[in-house]
Amino acid sequence: MLAQLRDFRPDASSDTPLYMQLANKLSDGIASGDWRANEALPSERVLSEMLQISRVTARKAIDMLCDRGMLTRRRGSGTYITPKLEQPLSRLTSFSEELRQRGFTAGSRWLQREIGIAAPLELLSLGLSPNMPVARLKRLRTADDVVMAIETSTIPAAYMPNPHNVTDSLYGYLEANGTVPMRALQHIRAINANIEQARLANIAPGTAMLHITRVSYLDSGAAVELTHSWCRSDYYEFVAESRR
Repeated sequence: MLAQLRDFRPDASSDTPLYMQLANKLSDGIASGDWRANEALPSERVLSEMLQISRVTARKAIDMLCDRGMLTRRRGSGTYITPKLEQPLSRLTSFSEELRQRGFTAGSRWLQREIGIAAPLELLSLGLSPNMPVARLKRLRTADDVVMAIETSTIPAAYMPNPHNVTDSLYGYLEANGTVPMRALQHIRAINANIEQARLANIAPGTAMLHITRVSYLDSGAAVELTHSWCRSDYYEFVAESRR
């Protein structure tokens, strides 16, 4: 790969700033698979020497890709290719299952686990009667300790009397208790992160995110889960296969 780096050399005769040219070339290289997720990018010194540019130019290009979410700096270690999570819409799997299948370490940082009375939207989505108790879970979903999404889930208390018993995988808990979701309806829309979402996800306010609303159902047809996920669009991709 080091030999191929020479192809990324910016054109000094172009009107486009050198750092922007380099950032775009690196971005294209990452998108085409020249580097794998979590692979280290050559250092600023290596880039400047091989491409015959200043270290300031190399640093500005890397800064730009870090801002785009394509690169991640790790203190004392270097700069790495940010992992991407492609989640197929045709398969009902948990966040943890998808990450493990792709070689990542899935994790959760709990923000809330409690029992309360269902709110009107929860009643409607889950088909509950007024004043029915529900378990509410709120957490940050991480891949290799990087926050990928903010997630809130509401489960009828009949299926989850003690939400503190959920340690990591929500679907793992439901399956262990004989309430396996068999199908789900998902709605996906683009939003801009508010101040609180930006703080939790470690992004700038106004950054584009994907808001996914999912209602999952048991084989009996009863709704078992209402989940809202605010996913970082720089890490998350949804893939849908269409056939005719």
